[in-house]
Amino acid sequence: MKLNLTKLALATTLAFGAAAAQAADNFVGLTWGQTDNNIQKSSALNHNLDNPNFDKVINGTGTWGVRAGQASEDSRYYMTYENVSDTDSGLKLRQQNLLGSYDLFMPLGSNNTKLFGGATAGLIKLEQDSKGIKRDSDIGYAVGLQAGILQELNKNTSIEAGYRYLRSNAGTEVAPHGGSKVGSLDLHSSSQAYLGASYKF
Repeated sequence: MKLNLTKLALATTLAFGAAAAQAADNFVGLTWGQTDNNIQKSSALNHNLDNPNFDKVINGTGTWGVRAGQASEDSRYYMTYENVSDTDSGLKLRQQNLLGSYDLFMPLGSNNTKLFGGATAGLIKLEQDSKGIKRDSDIGYAVGLQAGILQELNKNTSIEAGYRYLRSNAGTEVAPHGGSKVGSLDLHSSSQAYLGASYKF
């Protein structure tokens, strides 16, 4: 089932790109924001490890990203890689996103200021590497929506502020070193408020 959902996410991303194929400029960019995650723990994990605080490890943690794509006057499509990791009381989680996105632009007052909104699909890798626990990772799908505002500073440079919400099925198992599985955790959803800067060439 997970494999089929992953194929669907990638097919959706390719469809965005095909729909956006038109005269456009290439661009690269950087993003920085704060990720809030909804990580759900199994009842077995809570029982066996006395309700460990996995759901707070990377919640509210700073996230950096790089992106590249093409943009026209009325739309853009791009690929983004993002990384967020943190530790808390010996618990450690890392999340990596590889996403394809498509946005439509709507001018706001002038062509230099635009609202944007669109859809995203791709993959999320969730990795658990906590003290005293076997390292485990999983790759799941990601689908979601984003919106924000973009300001063009000049012909080549722009800045933006945005918000994105993703649903995911990535999850990991939890087992002590030398022991058997004591439970699992799943990344149900992920949201991010971010700032970005892009350069057209």
